[in-house]
Amino acid sequence: MTTMLRHLFRALGAEHARALRRLIATMVVAAVLQGLAFGLTVPVLTRLLGEDPDAAVPYLGWLCLCAGGYAIVQAASIAGGFTTGARLSRALHHRIADHVVTLPLGWFTRARSAELGRLASQSVVQVMNVPAHLLRPLTNAVVTPLTILGACWIFDPRVALTLTLATPVLVAAYLASGAIVRRLDLGRDRAIDDAAARIVEYAQNQPVLRAFGRTVDGHSALDAALVREAAADRSMITRGVPGLVSFAFAVRLTFAAVLIVGIDAVLGEAMGAPTLLALLVLTARLAESVSAAADLGASMRLSANSLARITAVLDAEPLPLPRAPLTPKHAGVEFRGVRFGYGPRPVLVDVSFRLPQRGMTALVGPSGAGKTTIARLLARFWDVDAGEVRIGGVDVRDLDERTLSDHVSTVFQDTYLFEGTLEDNVRVGDPDASHERLLRAANLAGLDDVVAELPHGWRTRVGERGATLSGGQRQRVAITRTLLKNTPIVVFDEATAALDASTEAALTRTMHTLAQDRTLLVIAHRLATVSAADRILVLAEGRIDEHGTHEELIGRDGLYATFRRDRERAGGWRLAGSAASTPGSAGCRHHPHDHGVE
Repeated sequence: MTTMLRHLFRALGAEHARALRRLIATMVVAAVLQGLAFGLTVPVLTRLLGEDPDAAVPYLGWLCLCAGGYAIVQAASIAGGFTTGARLSRALHHRIADHVVTLPLGWFTRARSAELGRLASQSVVQVMNVPAHLLRPLTNAVVTPLTILGACWIFDPRVALTLTLATPVLVAAYLASGAIVRRLDLGRDRAIDDAAARIVEYAQNQPVLRAFGRTVDGHSALDAALVREAAADRSMITRGVPGLVSFAFAVRLTFAAVLIVGIDAVLGEAMGAPTLLALLVLTARLAESVSAAADLGASMRLSANSLARITAVLDAEPLPLPRAPLTPKHAGVEFRGVRFGYGPRPVLVDVSFRLPQRGMTALVGPSGAGKTTIARLLARFWDVDAGEVRIGGVDVRDLDERTLSDHVSTVFQDTYLFEGTLEDNVRVGDPDASHERLLRAANLAGLDDVVAELPHGWRTRVGERGATLSGGQRQRVAITRTLLKNTPIVVFDEATAALDASTEAALTRTMHTLAQDRTLLVIAHRLATVSAADRILVLAEGRIDEHGTHEELIGRDGLYATFRRDRERAGGWRLAGSAASTPGSAGCRHHPHDHGVE
């Protein structure tokens, strides 16, 4: 509990932690008053059942005072718990949102995006459950028994000694059972997460599964995940229940020990029967409080796991911001001895090149060579491990986020569209752009044809992740909003991969137009796009292997020329329309211009 509270205070920050401290103080006062009220039942019952009942009046007055104070403070703590829980939810959402905007853009993988969704919904709700529902009973389960134990030392040291000696046994049993269940909980959580992910995967891939007739018995990964989840549930029952039962047995064994000590004292005439009765009531209440702590263990572990996920995000290292931001002098780009890797194996070893202030440069290379990594480093999704990435003579690490965003925009192959209209998604590039600029950008990207075909035009809703549009249409939206942003440096990362031949040709012409006053870096595999570039960089084994124009590289007969020959040998075959087919051609036609360079 202490560790979880420490993490909770850390997650909240100093600004929002005061309300939680006040709530805890209120709950502690309520628990102490409750313990004192229970402790006062011993002298009250002893005297009421003894020879002089009038002697119980002063103690009865103190008992009523403690009980009344407990009722008032407890009511305040219950109301404060719900209020603090709501404030805690808002504070955590704000802290998560404020922190993630400082993280490197490369941190936001698809898995991380799903994780943030769970944090903002399930995890935050589970954590806000701590002050609203868990802190009060847990405080009562700890503070009230300690107060009762202190009262026992006043009223009967022998019973107090028995309870004191039993406390380490109870704590050990609780920790042992908790450790077992915690391990099982983590394993079960992983199994449940895996099963949930496989179910979503199974639903999302229905077109593929149905196309191959594998809807019933074709998803072995889902079957295996469900089997692991069932096994984790069985393990929770077979291994977790004995631990919980052992703790409950230890609590009842403690009560039995107090009963034995008390009866022995009564038989030896060292204690009266009324005193024994009062102490047994007190011990029963103590056992009940301790058992409540065990019952809340599962909820606490669930909240602790949720809090751990939140703190893991909050502990992620933010992207360092410059103390004195600089401004680029021009739109030229330079990589100087760049080294970078996502793990122990470097992706880029020693990359150096320059992109002129105006012009179109194509970047090609085999799969996994690091082409997209170069685009991400230019946009500062990550910081380099060594070397420098410079824009206008200034290291990107010396640019603030706004300046960097105003200078670089990127069109990636994987396009993300927000739920909303077509116009909403395009205006992400520049919300204040005029309608004329919007139409001009759409015309350059070929999106105007798409708008004309849609029944609601610009007001067409694209659905979640652009589900109502085709891949090529989504790509045109991404290109249009990049053009609308109007930055001096534009990166196209496989931007033409989902486009048809005519749209690709139109976009290539658009690139040439843009290159007249912008710096363009184009990552592509289609030869038509690559050969149209002013300059070509060939990336291989983490280095720039070759650079030059298309004709120069073909003349050198190096890696670029090899790629081109391999593509030509592979050929580019596609089905032709029946009108274009000739007898005996089987409806197939070879198109030599469909080759590309990886």
